[in-house]
Amino acid sequence: MGKMHFNCYNSLDTAKIVAICDKDIDTLSSSDQTQGNIEGQASEIDLTGIETYVSFDQMLQDADLDAVSITLPTDLHRDHSIKALERGWHVLCEKPMALTVADCQAMIDAARSSQKELLIGQCIRYFPEYAKVKEIVDSGEYGKLLGGSFRRLSPTPVWSSEEWFTNGQRSGGAAFDLHIHDTDFVQYLFGIPQAVFSQGVTGPSQKIDHIVTQYLYDENNKAIVAEGGWMMAEGFGFEMSFNLILENATLCYDITRDPVFRLCPAKGEPFSPEIESGDGYSREINYFIRKISGASPPSVTTLEESRNSVRIALAEIESARTGNLVKLD
Repeated sequence: MGKMHFNCYNSLDTAKIVAICDKDIDTLSSSDQTQGNIEGQASEIDLTGIETYVSFDQMLQDADLDAVSITLPTDLHRDHSIKALERGWHVLCEKPMALTVADCQAMIDAARSSQKELLIGQCIRYFPEYAKVKEIVDSGEYGKLLGGSFRRLSPTPVWSSEEWFTNGQRSGGAAFDLHIHDTDFVQYLFGIPQAVFSQGVTGPSQKIDHIVTQYLYDENNKAIVAEGGWMMAEGFGFEMSFNLILENATLCYDITRDPVFRLCPAKGEPFSPEIESGDGYSREINYFIRKISGASPPSVTTLEESRNSVRIALAEIESARTGNLVKLD
């Protein structure tokens, strides 16, 4: 993800990469294909004219920056974000926000105190197809949103540095790290559920690495379910998809199908809605740069929503662990 951020910033005329910090600087210039669910990051990174650090504290002391992207394991998000905010830098921190709700709140408090921007990388909200779904639902053109199903499935991520993904104490497991994309989008469309009921499988992280959740709301006649995990066999590849039921249409997205994105109206032929260009990562980083440059783009996510996605995901994990329905206040 660090290489993804690098390439996105590098493509902008409105930002200049000044410094990079990594405990193993030599890995940054590798031209090897980045593994995982992110494609197209094989290009060699040119560090000419860029200050390099192996110590974050040293970079805090010496580097002259306006903002920093934090693409570290989740257990490091809280402390590094707060240090950067207190240094006077704006922060884009990868998702999940942190491992606990208390740590999320500490990050929010630090952002408020520093009066600097803190954005959490809930990149799915910025993907053109997902952004179009939000636009269509909010317009009411096809009636109320009645329910939907979401899937996000992957082989076990054995490619991470020090295998931190499969260390549940650092990543929280797939139910927290991967599935939280759909947890967040459910919140984006439907709001915070009144309760969740989940079933899960403990996997290589020793946490819940495959989960199926039903999101429960006070409104009757509404059904939402999401499945996510990283326990698929290596040959499976990667899948992310959704089917959303509106009163007068169905919205479908599946990266394994052609076309990937379709709207099927109750009357008329299915079609692919027109979407904006770019991908979720580049659109997210462009949004961040615009915000810290003084523009006021329409809000896509708030810190409270990022915190609440952590809260909902933790409730899902508790439900899967205990076998009980878990209520959210």
